[in-house]
Amino acid sequence: MSTLASPLRDRLELDRGRIAIGGVHALVRLLLDQRRADARRGWTTAGFVSGYRGSPLGGLDQQLMRDADLLGANGIRFVPGVNEELAATAVYGSQLVEHLPGPRFEGVFGLWYGKAPGVDRSLDAFKHANWLGTSARGGVLAVVGDDPSCKSSTLPSATEGALAEAFMPVLVPASVGDVLRLGRHGFEMSRFSGAWTGFKLVTDVADSHETVDVEPVPDPVFPEFTWQGRPWRPTRRPGVDLKDTTSLEGEVLQGRLQAATAYTAANGLDRIEGAAGDAVIGLVAAGRTYLELRESLDRLGLDDAALERRGVRLLRLALIHPLDAGRAREFARGLREIVVVEEKRAFVETQFRDVLYDLAERPAVYGKNGPDGAPLVPADGGLDADRITKALARLLADRLGAEHLDLRDPVLRPGKPKINLLGTAARTPYFCSGCPHNRSTVVPDGSLAASGIGCHVMTVFQDRSIGTTQMGGEGAMWVGAAPFSDTEHLFQNLGDGTFFHSGSLAVRQAVAADTNITFKILYNAAVAMTGGQDADGGSDPAAITRMLAAEGVAKIAVVADDPSRYPRGTDWAPGVRVRHRDDLDAVQRELRATPGVTVLLYDQACAAETRRKRKRGLVPDPATRVLINEAVCEGCGDCGVKSNCLSVEPVETEFGRKTQINQTSCNKDYSCVDGDCPSFITVTPGTRAEKKRLPEIGELAEPARRPERADVLLVGIGGTGVVTVNQVLAMAALLDGRHARALDQTGLSQKAGAVVSHLRIGDGGADRPGMVGAGGADAYLVFDSLAGTSEPNLRRCAPGRTAAVVSTSEVPTGRMITDTAAALPPSAALVRRIADHTDADRLVALDALGLAERWFGSTTTANFVVVGAAYQAGLLPLSAEAIERALALNGVQVEANVRAFRAGRRLVLEPEWAAEPAAAPPAPAPRPLDGTADAATRLVEASGADGELARVLRIRVPDLAAYQDLALAERYLAAVMRVAAAEEKAGADGRRLATAVARNLYKLMAYKDEYEVARLHLDPELARRVEERFGTGASVRYMLHPPLLRAVGVDRKIALGRTARPAFRALRAMRRLRGTPFDPFGATAQRRAERRLVTGYVAVVNELVAGLAEGPERLDAAVRIAELPDMIRGYEDVKTANVARYEERLGELLAEWRAERSPAGV
Repeated sequence: MSTLASPLRDRLELDRGRIAIGGVHALVRLLLDQRRADARRGWTTAGFVSGYRGSPLGGLDQQLMRDADLLGANGIRFVPGVNEELAATAVYGSQLVEHLPGPRFEGVFGLWYGKAPGVDRSLDAFKHANWLGTSARGGVLAVVGDDPSCKSSTLPSATEGALAEAFMPVLVPASVGDVLRLGRHGFEMSRFSGAWTGFKLVTDVADSHETVDVEPVPDPVFPEFTWQGRPWRPTRRPGVDLKDTTSLEGEVLQGRLQAATAYTAANGLDRIEGAAGDAVIGLVAAGRTYLELRESLDRLGLDDAALERRGVRLLRLALIHPLDAGRAREFARGLREIVVVEEKRAFVETQFRDVLYDLAERPAVYGKNGPDGAPLVPADGGLDADRITKALARLLADRLGAEHLDLRDPVLRPGKPKINLLGTAARTPYFCSGCPHNRSTVVPDGSLAASGIGCHVMTVFQDRSIGTTQMGGEGAMWVGAAPFSDTEHLFQNLGDGTFFHSGSLAVRQAVAADTNITFKILYNAAVAMTGGQDADGGSDPAAITRMLAAEGVAKIAVVADDPSRYPRGTDWAPGVRVRHRDDLDAVQRELRATPGVTVLLYDQACAAETRRKRKRGLVPDPATRVLINEAVCEGCGDCGVKSNCLSVEPVETEFGRKTQINQTSCNKDYSCVDGDCPSFITVTPGTRAEKKRLPEIGELAEPARRPERADVLLVGIGGTGVVTVNQVLAMAALLDGRHARALDQTGLSQKAGAVVSHLRIGDGGADRPGMVGAGGADAYLVFDSLAGTSEPNLRRCAPGRTAAVVSTSEVPTGRMITDTAAALPPSAALVRRIADHTDADRLVALDALGLAERWFGSTTTANFVVVGAAYQAGLLPLSAEAIERALALNGVQVEANVRAFRAGRRLVLEPEWAAEPAAAPPAPAPRPLDGTADAATRLVEASGADGELARVLRIRVPDLAAYQDLALAERYLAAVMRVAAAEEKAGADGRRLATAVARNLYKLMAYKDEYEVARLHLDPELARRVEERFGTGASVRYMLHPPLLRAVGVDRKIALGRTARPAFRALRAMRRLRGTPFDPFGATAQRRAERRLVTGYVAVVNELVAGLAEGPERLDAAVRIAELPDMIRGYEDVKTANVARYEERLGELLAEWRAERSPAGV
């Protein structure tokens, strides 16, 4: 085990050699490296870290906590900040140690972290801290997570301007290796200059994993720098001298920044590359953008040798503020033009102009605009090699000669109109299964809700809320809007993490302004958007209510999924009641009617974090599971509307669209049971049946060839392990002695949206960007075929280069949960689209989810089936041994994932080795109980029906006999065959209309009343499914809402166990009473409507048949009308509403049908 664990320990402890480490984790190692370097110099130092989580640094606090023992042993202390501003102030305090009596250390180096909005709110703290200076053996690194492409932020960001405004020199690492190297220099620069060092860490670096060659960093060079005629020695004070606040201004604004540039020059942090001699044009970039620039130049045919030949000089900046004037002028010498390639505003470009302005011979400086004044380098979004190539290709061709460039790059080809042939289905972010926000963010009809920072911001994708504010501003905007609007009230969603961070001030502001608003504090006990951490500075719900009452909130209510967890005597604020979440609507209406500021505290734990805790045994895992009897289900979507849960999945069956519970992803929230439908069953598992066995894999031959290097693109669904796959393969590269750079582009996609990962494996160093460029993918691993067909992903593929391995499994989108009209494009169409953009001859397609479910009883191993197939297809420059060892290091489901990987390999070697798993079984058609099955079947055989029509009838005619009697089946068959005869007489091809009538007349005739629900719940096939899934002896409870309970006002379902079965048998036996005067249920409005629908539909079909006599050209319109009853879904009020929609649409289409009749038919 120690051998396996060593690569994981090496990440932080290996002194010399190669490690695999991520951008965020590298910051942890950086702290340790700094402490070790100080120890080598004989210094007794310590470290202090504080900040506030936020993408792309959302997981840093988790890494610090996981490595707390190692950090603590090295004197490094981590204190999470309640917010960024207070964390910055705490880090400032670490520099005061030398001014305090009894210091334990010679200095404390400090690290502050936060994303771009945290910089904005912390500027005052930064300025004060920087004014006072840093400790000579301490120093501070201010690490900023910048999100230029706005992948997981409300606004795109570039913080260098703000950091400069706070008097900081700013370093920009290009890679994970740079984080370690420049991070060390950042601390030393801070010590030397006396200023905090800004450290701009963009998303594509923070989210990267790389193999990095590490060795002890040489001691830094401290230059002989003088300022104002004296050797440099920064002023360090314990506080602001209020008698003379300007005495330090010159040093802060000039001296310290000049000291930083002197340090940069002495240590060679900025590098000139490319043409060393005569050059005509210079290109400047910093950090990751520089790597993207080099990638772009390589694609244009300008490698190192070509740069020298063509006179192209490059400046790779590490320090972007202030610009090192000496290095800039050295770079500019002899150049005619300089182009600065940078994201967002002209920050470096402006400094270049300033530095070169007084030169007698100076080059022209371009950037955001080119020589003609037109836009050149884009200011929006992020800059990758594709965008840089498009920006620079024309200018470089003009200056160097087009004949000297390779201008065949895909991004330079004329764009073609993007035609979406696959409909509008898209993989968008969505709440996790069982997420409290699925229910907590719903407001009463007629109410308005506002969003905020946190997972609940995804309500904006579902049209459930209006815009958002900065973190902590939630609700304050209503103070300014309410006096000028006729809208009398607003619900404001406010996450618990945001409330403790700064949102409580917004509540105080609303109270002060006496605004009519209800704050919905969504208490989830986890900051789930960044990984499920505890909310720093948090309090329990009872304490929150007391705090709010003290602030003057008019009324406070608590709603919880389990009110019983609060014992009698809980110290709530006066007047607070705890209600069940089922009362949410009523509670919200009460608060809405209360003048002033009210608060609803919705208490339910984060579903994702609860799932993690259950796996670790930290909280009980409920045994009860939910199952849907698909035969009873109408596919109406009401359970999806009530629960908004991704585990409530639509499934296509012989009897149309139904709903099933994804048992792998279900988080046992049970909200779906509230759907107005008798199909729900809760199950307590029994003795687990033996898992389905994976066939014997046997010996596996190695691939015929493996590439030496590969750029791999991985696409899937957030939360399903795509990032894990990428990290496993990157670790395998390390174990094989290769270099790799992995980049995970997730953002909100981690919440069920499309996630994209890039992996670049080779023998060279990692000094290249992590992103696969246009047409650059050698291998395309598609874990979700819908995400795999998106234009941005396919743009990275090329038919002559890219080989794809595609999982054809169908996974519903979030929209499909609540919209019964939404559907996925056909799987074959998705695969065909991918094949059109890749090497179709090498494409491998397999149903990874189906295979994993079949072999392992869950879908969690599906991704490694795909990886195994990719390996065996010769797409990965890795050994199988390294991949399997990396899986062992990952430590999750090791045996199952290794077997899945091997199974994927076997499928490529022998495609017929495992038969393709059958689709989910259709809702069963229970056989008749009285021996009428054979008679019903003979009726179909005697009817003369053939093809698809015969198949449909062979299923439905016997089922109608079982539903009631043979006479009903005969009437049904006769009606269908009359249509078939009319089609034949009209000369129509096939039996499309007859088949449509067969499906839809059956649907109307076999309406699900009390007798039918009872019959379907007694179906032996249901019992078989329960036993297969949940084991022998599993007990079931039927979740029903009988009409008698409805009549007396009980609006919730009751659970009936085995005692329900005698009642079901009695009801099944009474089915012959259906429609007779003796039918005890037949007089209700819904039953009368169901019978009326049958007779009305038969009349409509007769009219359609008559219209066909005018010619077969009317067949399409007739089929559309005949298929309309598929709209009629659900039970009770849901069905009534759908019937109304059906009748309205039927009226519209019939009016068109009648208007189009030929004169001869009138």
